Amino acid sequence: MGGCSLTFTQNFTAVGGSLAWSAVVAVVPILYFFWALAIKKMKGYMAGLTTLLVSLLLAVFAFKVPAATAVMSATQGAVYGLLPIGWIIVTSVFLYNLTVKTGKFNIIRHSVLSITEDRRIQALLVAFSFGAFLEGAAGFGAPVAISAALLVGLGFNPLYAAGLCLIANTAPVAFGAIGVPITAMEGPTGIPALEISKMVGRQLPFLAVFIPFFLVFIMTGFKKAWEVMPAILVSGISFAVTQYLSSNFLGPELPDVLSALVSLFALAIFMKFWQPKTIYRFATERETTATLSTNESYSGATIVKAWSPFIILTIFISFWGIPAIKSALTGHYEGSNILLKGVNTLGQALTFMPEVPFLHNQVLNGTTGEPIAAVYKLELLGAAGTAILLAAIVTKFILQISWRHWGTTFMETINEIKFPLITICCVVGYAYVTNAAGMMTTLGLMLAKTGALFPFFSPVLGWLGVFITGSDTSSNVLFAKLQQVTAESVGMDPVLALAANSSGGVTGKMISPQSIAVAAAAVGLVGRESELLRFAVKYSIMLLLFICILTYLQSNVLAWMIP
Repeated sequence: MGGCSLTFTQNFTAVGGSLAWSAVVAVVPILYFFWALAIKKMKGYMAGLTTLLVSLLLAVFAFKVPAATAVMSATQGAVYGLLPIGWIIVTSVFLYNLTVKTGKFNIIRHSVLSITEDRRIQALLVAFSFGAFLEGAAGFGAPVAISAALLVGLGFNPLYAAGLCLIANTAPVAFGAIGVPITAMEGPTGIPALEISKMVGRQLPFLAVFIPFFLVFIMTGFKKAWEVMPAILVSGISFAVTQYLSSNFLGPELPDVLSALVSLFALAIFMKFWQPKTIYRFATERETTATLSTNESYSGATIVKAWSPFIILTIFISFWGIPAIKSALTGHYEGSNILLKGVNTLGQALTFMPEVPFLHNQVLNGTTGEPIAAVYKLELLGAAGTAILLAAIVTKFILQISWRHWGTTFMETINEIKFPLITICCVVGYAYVTNAAGMMTTLGLMLAKTGALFPFFSPVLGWLGVFITGSDTSSNVLFAKLQQVTAESVGMDPVLALAANSSGGVTGKMISPQSIAVAAAAVGLVGRESELLRFAVKYSIMLLLFICILTYLQSNVLAWMIP
């Protein structure tokens, strides 16, 4: 397809015959991306676009990749950034927007807040459970913005409301937006998303148990937190157990949605039978509390109807995750079930795997000398985003939205997230360019020199990536190959390294400039972002240290925890 003249063998000592100098050049695009976002404060999509250009130039001139090969590897990454990643983001934000446009979101909100007047329990319900639900359903800024604004509306101090929601958002981020951060790592590494999901599900539940206590402790101190310990334990343990089970047995798409719902309902039911001895309120907010419970009420049927889009979403995504159905949807089903055979025929018609021109089998692996296959993977029916779109179509009939209104909301959603989509395509494109050029392998070989200590530092890469990019997805795409290569060279399980990147990343989310900006804007603290950063940074480092120690132990004495 590209002719023999384009065949390129990866060279990990391309710059001056030295691994060290080659690694220095390979790290330039990463440093540039950090500089563009954190120091130059460039818009995300501009930082992504220029980083992609820098990586293309270095791949061609320093690592001697044929220009056509480098450019086509960028297009392969950009296509993967759009489908499946971008498609999930578009459809999940679209479904959320439908609930807002139809007013059902207000009912969802009210159903959460009518459970208790105690501010500590409200923080658990809104910042932790409800925030995690939004992270699972939409992600990308929505959870912190909505839950923080909601807490302020209830009378919480704006700085604390934003800070609490940023910290609460730690537990669910790795499985956010229907599992995109985990799914995104499968493409660059070739490791099945389910395996990574299992490992992350053996790390984050430890945080999930701790975070509810941590939130109430930050808010009220140890004594007041101890008063509601039964509620804290119900909230944290129900979330953690569901997160473990769903991530290990269903896959990366549903842990947040299911864990949040189980935690929400478990705490709501528990509050019917148990109440703290004293109702904790802020001194200035008695009136707000009094009016909240008497203002309006909704019947059970109305509340179920308001929640129905997300119930349907859960059902569709669950079906899409069943292995036999998944293989039929992508045209790979080989069983005898008549119905699945029919789905398989449709799946084959809607699955396209064209070879990438000038790239497919044109790059030879620098270690094995084997040609690397490169295809555009377009599974239109099998993509999780298609399941969400179908949920949005069913929602249209349940909530009785006109097709015109439905279509308008869809176009508004695309317009709303066009820049994040460009950013993701560029970052994924950059990751694919560096993979094809062997730049990530070069860095991995250099990092491997940390040897036995690498498992401890592995989560720091993820933390750094999310701090800079504001996205666990972007960080995972950026560092997945690097983690994989380094882990293999130091004898660490690569699945553990990828999970560590994602788990470490979630602890950086609360201090990323984008998250801080979203939280500050949502609660009216624009211009006071530095206060929010100071509030969150110490907690971020504490939680990161915990993940570092856990990952180190899991690579040694707790190796039985690796799937």
